[in-house]
Amino acid sequence: MSRAKRPLSRRYSRPITRVVIGCVATALTLTSCADSGEQLDESKALPTTVAPDAEISVATAKTKVALTANGEIGKIPFRVKNWAAITGGPDVIQGFKGGSVDLATNAGMPSIQAHTQGVKTKIVAVQVRSLPTQKLATAPGTDISTLQDLRGKRIAFSAGQAQGLVVLQSLKDAGLSVDDVTLVELNSPQFLTALQGKQVDVAPLGEPVLTKYLKEFGPEGARSIHTDALDALSVLWAPVSALADDKKLSAITEFTKLWAKGEVWQWENPDKWIDAYYVKDQGVTADDGRRIIDSLGQPYFPTDWTDAIKWEQDTVDLVTDAGLFGGKSFDASELFDRRFEKVIAGAIPDKYKTAPVVR
Repeated sequence: MSRAKRPLSRRYSRPITRVVIGCVATALTLTSCADSGEQLDESKALPTTVAPDAEISVATAKTKVALTANGEIGKIPFRVKNWAAITGGPDVIQGFKGGSVDLATNAGMPSIQAHTQGVKTKIVAVQVRSLPTQKLATAPGTDISTLQDLRGKRIAFSAGQAQGLVVLQSLKDAGLSVDDVTLVELNSPQFLTALQGKQVDVAPLGEPVLTKYLKEFGPEGARSIHTDALDALSVLWAPVSALADDKKLSAITEFTKLWAKGEVWQWENPDKWIDAYYVKDQGVTADDGRRIIDSLGQPYFPTDWTDAIKWEQDTVDLVTDAGLFGGKSFDASELFDRRFEKVIAGAIPDKYKTAPVVR
């Protein structure tokens, strides 16, 4: 994959975080936390049964919808203490640090940020995708139609999230550097408000947020710009403190299988999934739900994480070359607990285990 070689510009525009959203901790301003002192013995075999009184808190709302729709939610062999309503990587990290979240689903970027903050976490399940899931949405009334038009524009940017990686890759693909734009520091949940208020010119949005935004603001000139920038990984990850707890570890091990089965069920039952998630949960039309599913591609869960680790290493190098997170690279394999590498294998059909080649 391409890498940005120039230091990250310091031309950030900060008023949005103070005026629109209020004073919040964002991807570039989160302070480092002290090492919790937890140690993980990765030579220890994973549990093969779930502890009778095991319970965990998880941050993966989409999985809850899937398990409800496919009838599996009542069969979970442990207690889900809380389905935390948070999605953004920085918020998940705060949940890990505060002990309110034991397991979450995110892209590959947040675990990199957590590492640089001294928050010990491990990736315990990997899904690979070969199609971009983000597009660059423009604010109403802007004249942006190509990646080259980004020059001089204000772009919503979250360094610790997949959206930040998409921005860096898109600029590189357009032959631009971060010095050619103004990066506006926000967390991804704030992107939509910033676009609506025309306080940024561009922000990366995924589905179904993109569809809902364009339906409302398309008549005022908002549009989406295609980018080939790809964030290849969707992962389940957990704080080391949870993995070091035998009871929680048993529940987390079982949840990885449920997560993968839920993703496969979504792909194999598109009409039911569209109704349950896109229509009833997210409020988009069935036609839009079908289009969104078609744009995502089949899910894959590799039973060999070598390529996933290489992708994560490329991402580490990209963001550190750009000057993020102190500019210090590290070995991305540290982020993965490879004891989980084949856990999902018995839960899904073989055709979902061979991942496509991604750039």
